[in-house]
Amino acid sequence: MSFGRTFEEFETGTVLKHWPGKTVTEYDHHLFALLTMVRHPLHLDAHYARTATRYEQPLVIGSYIFSLLLGLSEADIAGRAITHRGFEKIDHPAPVLHGDTLYAESEILGKENIPDRPERGLVTVETRGRNQDGTLVMSFTRRLVVPRADEGGTTGNRTD
Repeated sequence: MSFGRTFEEFETGTVLKHWPGKTVTEYDHHLFALLTMVRHPLHLDAHYARTATRYEQPLVIGSYIFSLLLGLSEADIAGRAITHRGFEKIDHPAPVLHGDTLYAESEILGKENIPDRPERGLVTVETRGRNQDGTLVMSFTRRLVVPRADEGGTTGNRTD
């Protein structure tokens, strides 16, 4: 498998299952919290989480889950992307706890031409993350600009 796809290789309706998954460790979560300056006790203080939440343990920060799902989908979705045009919707319906394993899949929702840039196309994708039990923990929709294949079937490296 190549790293990423050209515009022509995306097909609306296709669901790509990204492999492998990733088990969220306490270390991963705390490192991300420290790097991003998150200090809320719900994420870092086990005693607080045990007494203040129904889950009785720290909850993994949503921005880490988002970043992890982006990374899990990179090789299939954004490997050749020129840019992300934006994230239109992020839903976080269920918590992630230390020790959960996340698996990602992406559905191609649509494709469109970019009239003033014929060497590129716009792809809309929904990425979903589920835990080891199949529970949907996060989904988000994004739009990416990706190169078209040239006549020889390869892509250029221009980013302007």
